[in-house]
Amino acid sequence: MIIPDSVLEMLLKALPQVRPQIYFKSSLTALSHAMEDQVLAGNDHPLVIASFQRERFYRQEAHRYLRISDRTDQVYVLAAPETDFANRSEHYETIAFEPEDALSQEWHLIVVGEQYASCLICRERDLSAENQSIAPLHVDQARRFEGIWTFDRAVVLKSAEILLNRILKYRPELQGKITPMLARIVASSTSDINQVDPAPFADRLVTYLQAGQYKLAKAYRSIAEKERKERLVNSITAAVRRSLDPHEILNVAAEELGKVLGAGRCLIYRCKSNDASAILQHEYLLDSVPSLAGRTWTLHGNPLFEEVVQRQEAVFIEDTQSDARLAMIKDGDRTLQALTQEWDVRSWLMVPVLHQNQLLGMVELHYCGTTPHVLERDEVAMIEAIATQVGVALIQAESFANLEDLNQQLEALDRTRSNLIAITGHELRTPLSTIQVCLESLASEPDMSPDLRQVMLNSALADGERMRKLIQDFLTLSRLESGRVEWRMEPLPLWECVDLALSSLQARRMATALPQIVTQISTELPLVQVDGEWLVEVLTKLLDNACKFTDAGGRVTIRAKRSGDTMLEVMVADTGRGIEENRLETVFDRFYQEEGALRRTTGGTGLGLAICRQIITNWGGRIWAESSGKDRGSEFHFTIPIVPTGESKRSAQRKRTRSRD
Repeated sequence: MIIPDSVLEMLLKALPQVRPQIYFKSSLTALSHAMEDQVLAGNDHPLVIASFQRERFYRQEAHRYLRISDRTDQVYVLAAPETDFANRSEHYETIAFEPEDALSQEWHLIVVGEQYASCLICRERDLSAENQSIAPLHVDQARRFEGIWTFDRAVVLKSAEILLNRILKYRPELQGKITPMLARIVASSTSDINQVDPAPFADRLVTYLQAGQYKLAKAYRSIAEKERKERLVNSITAAVRRSLDPHEILNVAAEELGKVLGAGRCLIYRCKSNDASAILQHEYLLDSVPSLAGRTWTLHGNPLFEEVVQRQEAVFIEDTQSDARLAMIKDGDRTLQALTQEWDVRSWLMVPVLHQNQLLGMVELHYCGTTPHVLERDEVAMIEAIATQVGVALIQAESFANLEDLNQQLEALDRTRSNLIAITGHELRTPLSTIQVCLESLASEPDMSPDLRQVMLNSALADGERMRKLIQDFLTLSRLESGRVEWRMEPLPLWECVDLALSSLQARRMATALPQIVTQISTELPLVQVDGEWLVEVLTKLLDNACKFTDAGGRVTIRAKRSGDTMLEVMVADTGRGIEENRLETVFDRFYQEEGALRRTTGGTGLGLAICRQIITNWGGRIWAESSGKDRGSEFHFTIPIVPTGESKRSAQRKRTRSRD
């Protein structure tokens, strides 16, 4: 049976002087529990009628109605069935109505006792039909009802009469139980007795108010946490968008994390899982906390760091003064536990900065003071999320830096291409033209004098040699850059290689006046571990370069000295043109020429110094230029490895053995 009539509408028609009000679902719950507590606190046997919209709402209160049924036999519970709710007469009467019935939209509770009466008659409003400018935070909290809550006995009795008559329609077999109650209601309708004890109502309403405030405070805390995390993420995201500088990103992240989480100190530093130490650069501090910026942080042998690396998750020490692990870690002559007292660290959090399971850095929060700090799980989760974003930002910054390096390399390649075109046009075309003219003259002038014929042949041969040197330098640099050179490293005395380089230079420049060349190479210097042929090549190119830019009246000096325990430093100095300060590094670029490719007064391909750098770098050394400026001479330095002491003695012994043989 489906009854479409609303109980609230029937009551308002019967009592037009009654005015309905609007109630929220939480208010109706509190009022209903207060009315039920009034029954449980009393000694009489009242009539109780409760109409639930759905069975699931009834199930939440079923235990309360079992207790109420112990006080009175006049208990009626109505609900639309969803699982097993049905018409029954067990502890109390249950009445099942169809889900399409009008009661499925209403909420009723009626209590009629000998000395008091109260009722709650409400119908749920359809919010979907209303214009809601603000979306509700929670569907259950947004439910609203229109109806009446009153202690007026006349209103309560009329409501009971309407609902009892409806129950008779649903369950006619209850007529013998309901009819006497209806007669009592009609007989007592003229009574004004309604002595209500307010204590149960007040206690219950206060309890619900406090519970509601607790839930509200919890919701506010949750919203504040989300807002804090969102603000932190936004600030770091803004820093990433504003700049791809890793230092700025880490500075912003350290400051924001420290402020939001109330830490005394927040450190963010870059490190890898196999680093022995790290330098602290990015720090946030409270005013009274000592700074650790610039300090070298020991990582190797630190079990906390190793635990973070192994687990790849945060490690939190609530109390550094009682944690046994810190007593085992040494930093210098003191334990880390003793140092935490000096640094005023009472609670310590370490969070790894990861990207694709690779450690990029570490976030540390130090809580300072006399009492340990307790971190909530969601706070640690937030820090881990921020650390992940910091890791992504670092990867992006490194990718951008690599892109810039790639762009610079592309620009250098473009310059190389331009220089190559100039070199090809000048260094190859010019001698080729000279060779062609000389050969054509020899072929077309059979009566040419022997002297002129010899001049033509000499010019063709000289330019042919010039082309051969250029092509040879191209091939040499290509082999070095591609790694196709097989090094024959052996212990050699430096002075022998210098003598060979000088001989090669004099053979090349027999027809040219050379400046004075002074050799200051001690025979007591240790042997060098090099490929002799390539070392002679380096020395020859540096000497040739020095003589090229030094007048015949100048001087070129060769010196050498030890550079530490493993290297020997060689210097080739001249008194020639010198090099401007901004070109001291550029001279080692491929195809670099001081005067430009098309207006040089000196020969050369611009590849000599680039070849020297490739050779020296492959041996683990370095090469550089020094000069006081134009026309003030220049010095070229390079370092090469020396033979270890034991190996040097064995090499000398082998030489003595060969000499005796």
